[in-house]
Amino acid sequence: MHVTDRRAARTAARVLVVPAALAALAVTAPQAAAHTELETSSPGANASLAGLPPRVTLTFSDPMTQKYAKVAVTGADGASAAEGEPQVEGKTVTLALDTGAPAGRYTVGYRVVSADGHPVSGSYTFTVKETAQTPSPSATVQQETAASPSPDTGRADDQSSGATVPVLAGAGALAASGAVGAYLVRRRRTGHGD
Repeated sequence: MHVTDRRAARTAARVLVVPAALAALAVTAPQAAAHTELETSSPGANASLAGLPPRVTLTFSDPMTQKYAKVAVTGADGASAAEGEPQVEGKTVTLALDTGAPAGRYTVGYRVVSADGHPVSGSYTFTVKETAQTPSPSATVQQETAASPSPDTGRADDQSSGATVPVLAGAGALAASGAVGAYLVRRRRTGHGD
């Protein structure tokens, strides 16, 4: 009879102790099971920028490993805007970009592995807006030169306009005095009975 009681006791212990031990492990180990996450990114998701920034910066909740850090930035045409390989410093992964890349929608894709072995992957997009073309400095100088008269032309214009005013004023005065003189001569004749 004792043998049967011992077996029943062992079976009951296994049935009750094993689930209790698993529950205790689940309660004490949630931090170890936590997954690494992307905390911040620059440029951020759905950002609208005036130009392509010099780099993309991704910051994660745990330190990353250089060996397994993969980041890609591609334009709408599928062309890469990256220059070089991603660089890891602690929790931050950066990727240099070609700032001369065209405007449009860009996709940032990443697959990294944290120092404790957790893989993290994801993607997001941002947009680079078209900017108005500004004229080059040499084009601006040429436009200003064409719009302004040369020094010699400006003096000639000043001299001719300066000389024209007195000549016209003199001609007007002469014509007016001639008209007054003719009127007076006529009046005298009519007054004398001519």
